[in-house]
Amino acid sequence: MIGSEELRRRIIASVEGKKLKKVLIIPPDYTRLYSGAGEITAIYYEYLSPHCDVDVMPALGTHVPMTRAECESFFRGVVPFEKLLVHSWRTDVVKIGEVPAEFVAEVSDGLVDTPIDVEINRRLLDDYDLIISVGQVVPHEVVGMANYSKNIFVGVGGASMINSSHMLGAFYGMERIMGRDHSPVRKVFDYAQEHFLTSLPLLYVLTVTTNSGDETLIHGLYIGNTRHEFEQAVSLSQEKNLIRLPSPLKRCVVMLDPREFKSTWLGNKAIYRTRMAMADGGDLIILAPGVERFGEDAENDRLIRKYGYVGRERILELVRQSDELRGNLSVAAHLIHGSSDGRFNITYCTSLLSGDEVRSVGFGYRPYTDASAEFAGMTDGMNGDTFYISNPALGLWTV
Repeated sequence: MIGSEELRRRIIASVEGKKLKKVLIIPPDYTRLYSGAGEITAIYYEYLSPHCDVDVMPALGTHVPMTRAECESFFRGVVPFEKLLVHSWRTDVVKIGEVPAEFVAEVSDGLVDTPIDVEINRRLLDDYDLIISVGQVVPHEVVGMANYSKNIFVGVGGASMINSSHMLGAFYGMERIMGRDHSPVRKVFDYAQEHFLTSLPLLYVLTVTTNSGDETLIHGLYIGNTRHEFEQAVSLSQEKNLIRLPSPLKRCVVMLDPREFKSTWLGNKAIYRTRMAMADGGDLIILAPGVERFGEDAENDRLIRKYGYVGRERILELVRQSDELRGNLSVAAHLIHGSSDGRFNITYCTSLLSGDEVRSVGFGYRPYTDASAEFAGMTDGMNGDTFYISNPALGLWTV
């Protein structure tokens, strides 16, 4: 495990002696609370800001901007809220290239045969001496293993790449992707990295973490600008973040930290990360005290409410029928990811969304206060006949 002193030493060593006048740091947002990236960004900012101009642009992807309180907490009070650049995935991007249709068809076994636009935030093309991309490598439902170039192409990417990559992953199938490196989406990102990012002064800073309560444990830190560092992180994450169970779970309870999870868009990690461990006919119970909406923006929220988590085949049929879903493929992919396809039951336990709202999108409902009282005192792992998970963001559970 990497302690604070070693972390600081290695972070400073990665930029020490460089002649830098203008630096951009791209960390994750508050939804990656246990990534270690907040502390790393604070170290970089504290060390660099006295000597050069430092901008910080959280990799929001489709998420809502960070609040002042989240900035203060995540970046240890070091990064001023006023220094945060807010990325808008719908308006702030410029196209820098295109992944050809024939390549997409090849890596997806012919499931998708359309070109994919490569878009990034236009500020990355400003005259930065160094762009530091900070993030956590962990199993992921769209790309297989999160981070590396995903932090650029999705975190500060545009609607076309986000929509296309998410739907590509959904078409190919989560079970064939999660916890693996060379997924179709990753191959698309690798193509785009190799062909369109080589002129940018990128430095990737990748962590592999677990948690103990509120403490983030950093097991690996990989710094560089090649795929080799990412592959090292993938190997360690597969060791630390993949939890293999001896038999399927008939009853699983997942807790969503209210500081991190305020929407089902994020909270459905409880579904993605456990689906390969759930027994047919089993019960997945999601404790969601902070979930107050479905989408991370108003339009995505509206679409989720309209179409619901109705299963893969129905969503694919709706995509063929609906212009607005075809224009928002990341929502269609999210709706596929958030359904068990009738294989197991999903119950959201909330206080901030009503039972009618939750049931209207296809989930079961239970008041949070009732459920939390029943499962109070449980610890990670088996508790009698119930398997408990305190943080779905840091693992992938499978049989």
